[in-house]
Amino acid sequence: MEILSKHLHLYFIAFFMPLLLSLILTPVLRKIAVKWKFFDVPSDLKTHKIPVPHVGGLAILLSFSATLVFFRFYTSFPTGTLHNLRFLLFGGFVMFLLGFVDDIHKPEGLSVRAKFAIQFLTAFFVVFYGIKINFIFPEYISQIISVLWIVGISNAINIIDIMDGLSASQVMIASFGFFIIALPSESIYVNFASASLLGAAAGFIPYNFSGKIKTFMGDSGSLFCGFVLAFIAMGTDYSRTNPLGVYAPLLILGLPIYDTVFVSILRMTKGQSPFKGSNDHFALRLKVFGFKPPQIIIISALFALLLSLSAYMITRLSLFWGSLIYIGAFGAFLITSFLLMKVDVDG
Repeated sequence: MEILSKHLHLYFIAFFMPLLLSLILTPVLRKIAVKWKFFDVPSDLKTHKIPVPHVGGLAILLSFSATLVFFRFYTSFPTGTLHNLRFLLFGGFVMFLLGFVDDIHKPEGLSVRAKFAIQFLTAFFVVFYGIKINFIFPEYISQIISVLWIVGISNAINIIDIMDGLSASQVMIASFGFFIIALPSESIYVNFASASLLGAAAGFIPYNFSGKIKTFMGDSGSLFCGFVLAFIAMGTDYSRTNPLGVYAPLLILGLPIYDTVFVSILRMTKGQSPFKGSNDHFALRLKVFGFKPPQIIIISALFALLLSLSAYMITRLSLFWGSLIYIGAFGAFLITSFLLMKVDVDG
């Protein structure tokens, strides 16, 4: 709590500055997108019925980046922090550009190979310069897993973006989860980046839910947010009390990871490519149970919040209790999978 009170005014700025910027920028960029006819056009795999501008990702990127640049000149960071922030902004910008180009070429989009090639190159670049998982040895194994982690989480946030507010709400809750866990460690760039991403996503989400001025974040926004979350997950200390605490990010990002693994396994068992879109996501299956989209968003958000709080508790509790939480979470996912697999989404 001492660390929180010490930097409380800075964390308020880190949250409210991108929040206000995102609230202002999103409708402005939306008007520009409408003028230039930059729309996400409906298709068989889309739930929206009319073309929707997808520039929310740009609003999130600008709000987030402007806040971190502001803090670069407003505060004195500990040694090494600026190194991390530079690669965070660089990698995030490359991921955003990749998604932006993909959005421009929709509905076909870029090829899977092209997207993965750029994602792996970006991940390799930041890992090569020292941004990696620090508890895995030998180092080359850590580097390989770090690259896979960055690419995997970037795509997991992108994959879950199939319903208004779903991806953005998951980004917000994951950012909050990393923020509360990083506070005691004084991982300054993780604290500020988490609070800033939380604010930027919170400023965008009202427009994502809006009827009259609906805006999507697009692949550009989801890939950017996914990269930032993957990056900051590798930047703090989880294991002072419990060695299992290092796996806390798997819970914080549990729902996007779950949906990615779930749909990939289902598609491969059907002989389909895991990279080909289909209506087999957990959120769309919940609709078959009779849940309305707003209810699905609330259920998903509450579950994600429970996972983030569980991750926080794991970093504070003993090995025994931490193990029980992991077992409970894994069991919950298994039971959920068993129930969802009974749903016929093709009928």
